[in-house]
Amino acid sequence: MKTPNIVITKLDADRLDLLLEGISGQSFPGKPQLQAELARATIVESKDVPPNVVTMNSTVAFRTGEGREFSLKLVYPKDSDGSPEKLSILAPIGSAILGLKEGDSISWPIQGGVCVDVQIIQVTEQPERDGNFAL
Repeated sequence: MKTPNIVITKLDADRLDLLLEGISGQSFPGKPQLQAELARATIVESKDVPPNVVTMNSTVAFRTGEGREFSLKLVYPKDSDGSPEKLSILAPIGSAILGLKEGDSISWPIQGGVCVDVQIIQVTEQPERDGNFAL
């Protein structure tokens, strides 16, 4: 499967680099994958990120292949309070959706090692689109 192009804001990239510097690979096994995503991303200023791209603190609506829809907000670990509507960037799927855009699909791991295909149907909230460049 071809890896989709991703766009990340400079602010998100800088914050994530700083976060990763303080985390060991032992405490976060997905560190190399997130670092690889950041390395391959197109980095843009916050004001230049397209409005349909998943950035940090974006709320995203998904649809499974079976037609089930759900929404999650991509957050930093400090904002991940265990609520079911928040997804930490340190979760494997959190790292994987950063920088994707509406219409992109991803394989989502669920129980028992099974994966389901999900599509990003809408970025319902994006701080940059709303003019909030400091979140």
